Amino acid sequence: MSDRVEVLQAITAAFNAHDLDAIMGFFADDCSLDMPRGTEPWGRRLTGKTAVRDGLASRFAGLPDVHYGEGRHWSSGDFGVSEWLLTGTTPDGQQVRVRGCDHWTFRGDKIVRKDSYWKIVERPS
Repeated sequence: MSDRVEVLQAITAAFNAHDLDAIMGFFADDCSLDMPRGTEPWGRRLTGKTAVRDGLASRFAGLPDVHYGEGRHWSSGDFGVSEWLLTGTTPDGQQVRVRGCDHWTFRGDKIVRKDSYWKIVERPS
């Protein structure tokens, strides 16, 4: 198992613990995060540790019990991928269950980019 895979497993554990300090410890100061939703083809891009932290805090606020399960992680060079099943409940009680993945870019021992993708789940009418 590569060191990068161990980092991806550790950051997933930090996400599941909702530990923003631990999560942000993995990121470089000049990091970026592409959120899956937004007005641009890449979603919403957040740049710099403060903006990334605020974006992740909004994820936890929008899904207070968010959990990333069924994880699979792999890496090649400075690139890593995590697949997961996100589950959680919105503050208004809506259940969320969606498959997704993150593309991670490393520089040295820090993450410089996290690009998140979610499946679009349609509710039966």
